[in-house]
Amino acid sequence: MLDVALLGTGGMMPLRDRFLTSLMLRYNGKFLMVDCGEGTQISLKILGWGFKNIDVICFTHYHADHISGLPGILLTVGNSGRTKPMTLIGPEGLKKVYEGLSVIFPELPFEVNCIEVTDAEKFSFMLDDMEITVNEADHIIRCLSYGFYLKRKGKFDAEKASSLNIPKNLWASLQNNKSVVFNGVKYDSEMVMGKERRGIKVCYCTDSRPVKTLPDFIKNADLFICEGMYGEEEKFEKALKYKHMIFSEAATLAKEGNVKKLWLTHYSPALPEPEIFYECAAKIFENTVVAYDRITDKLLFENE
Repeated sequence: MLDVALLGTGGMMPLRDRFLTSLMLRYNGKFLMVDCGEGTQISLKILGWGFKNIDVICFTHYHADHISGLPGILLTVGNSGRTKPMTLIGPEGLKKVYEGLSVIFPELPFEVNCIEVTDAEKFSFMLDDMEITVNEADHIIRCLSYGFYLKRKGKFDAEKASSLNIPKNLWASLQNNKSVVFNGVKYDSEMVMGKERRGIKVCYCTDSRPVKTLPDFIKNADLFICEGMYGEEEKFEKALKYKHMIFSEAATLAKEGNVKKLWLTHYSPALPEPEIFYECAAKIFENTVVAYDRITDKLLFENE
């Protein structure tokens, strides 16, 4: 099971009722955040998911509306009592940006590790059972799209365990991916677990033109979260100029990628009522949601 929440859905600047775009994923008591513009910690406080267990923060790029909220987030996490390390992931330049921002938070009670993505095709990071991958976006500066895949182990095969004469009191350890030793023989979980089952896939893309690699990157995702900076077709030239997307382009990507659901986000400040243009996307991809601040969803494994 994976909980998903958009802390904000705005681009460029916050509005009275719209925070800047930020995504939060939660599973097994762990949190992962993508982008944290100005005011993100306020929206997270309203959501009520807490701060202490944020283990990873990913950044698409370093425009202010995607990272200016980092000092507040880190200070609040520190005040929550966290002492274990946190990981930051982003394009090249992350360490320099972090060092600059750290002038206003010189001391934290936990270590911060910065990972810069130099080769998107080869990048992979594991947070327990979740794999984080990236895809190059097309923006004014280097920008990344993210993929999150929560893996699901195969079913425990009791017949295999019995045939190996493994006592039942050791089965739970094997199910939890731990090796056991019985009568001097070592048994690994792979010996008694079936084939890995389909997990849960979430993809996130903001501040980008549609790129050719995106449909394959988001293929069969349970949820695709994509920017819709502008709603109407008349704003296409503006989207092209500033390297953003209109609703219909996001919907076309969702259709080409055969995703299950599309959340639109990262709206222009000049788009106070994005729902007015819902049909611009829905006529192309029916299962479209015009997302709003603190929208949540609970994604379940198949047959769960």
